[in-house]
Amino acid sequence: MQDIDRRDFLRKSLVAGAVLTTCPTWLDAALPDSDLVVARNGAPAEMVRQAVAALGGMSQFVKKGDSVLLKPNIGWDRLPEQAANTNPEAVAEVVKLCLEAGAGKVRVLDRTCNEPRRCYMRSGIEAAAKAAGAEVRHIVESRFQDVAIPDGELIKSWPVYRDAIESDVIINIPIAKDHNISRVTLGFKNMMGVLGGDRGALHDKFMTKIVDINLAFKPSLTIIDGYRTLMRNGPTGGNLADVAQKKTIIISADRVAADAFAMQLFDINPAEVEYLRIAERRGLGHLDLKRVKVKEINFGA
Repeated sequence: MQDIDRRDFLRKSLVAGAVLTTCPTWLDAALPDSDLVVARNGAPAEMVRQAVAALGGMSQFVKKGDSVLLKPNIGWDRLPEQAANTNPEAVAEVVKLCLEAGAGKVRVLDRTCNEPRRCYMRSGIEAAAKAAGAEVRHIVESRFQDVAIPDGELIKSWPVYRDAIESDVIINIPIAKDHNISRVTLGFKNMMGVLGGDRGALHDKFMTKIVDINLAFKPSLTIIDGYRTLMRNGPTGGNLADVAQKKTIIISADRVAADAFAMQLFDINPAEVEYLRIAERRGLGHLDLKRVKVKEINFGA
């Protein structure tokens, strides 16, 4: 199965009507050092654009004709200033970059926690992403499909949204914020927004289960929005006093490194975060930031 391209494997499995089995080829080889770009003190769109350019450009990740799924956090009926959802300007800029790279289509979606239409509207993401050229989709329950996770320790299968299964490229765009169960929410937890089923069941033994779930897909890029950061009373927030203007964007193809680096926004030592230790041990990326080549862009310098 190592010789089968991920997208071909998934498509052939769909045609055959089989239960999908994740092909975790990224677990097998020794991981090379990773690259990460952090941009600070600019506007969200300019930081995203320049950080992606510094990482080699969106064409490194999106090829002509690709179907791209963007997964921001749109989970809450909150305004951008309340920092519960991904910054709409950042999302729109990623849409533009994907289309400039030749993407055939760019879709934006999330399984929300509050009423979907209000979340999509009040977050500002629906309008911004559509204006940039994306298809903005609401979740349809019939589009979840069971995916087998044979390498999961506690989760062996879970319903996953078909757009995540069928897309050529997944770009994960979480907002960095406090969380009352998992302490913080970043890239790993943001991918819960393409899951069906009882997601609350994942919060028991969360640190292992969130890694299991992330074996079901491999985002090509993680773009962490730390422009406004909800420091307390997450994940819903609501009080502007809980929001810090960090003005930071973190981008890497290494999802473990991206989350690990983002822990500095909360003054958390990433080595103390259990899900990151588990993810590194299972070959999903680098927790040891000495193995990560970091490039910094400071618009305020």
